[in-house]
Amino acid sequence: MDKRRKTIEFIKARPHLIWYVKDYEALSDESIVEHTLNYGNWDDVQELFKIMGIKKVARIFDSRAYIRRSNYRPEIINYFKLYFKRYA
Repeated sequence: MDKRRKTIEFIKARPHLIWYVKDYEALSDESIVEHTLNYGNWDDVQELFKIMGIKKVARIFDSRAYIRRSNYRPEIINYFKLYFKRYA
C-alpha cells in the first residue's frame, strides 16, 4: 500500500477529526495534517508521523501554520513549532 492510500485509510478510521467531510479521497495532505494536529490525540499524531514521516509533516505544518489566515490554533502552532524544531 502506498503512502497516499495509507494516509486516506488513516483519516477514514478517524472521522471525528474531520467530521464535516464525506469524500475522504479528495482531502489534501495539508488538510489531513492540519486536522490531525489540531484535533487528534498523541497516538493519532504519532501514527501520522509513521505514515507520512515527521519531516514531511513538519514541512506541511511550516507551509500552512504561519500564513495570515491559518486554521491552526495558537497553542498548536506554539507546541509543534517547538516540537519540530527539536525533532524534525
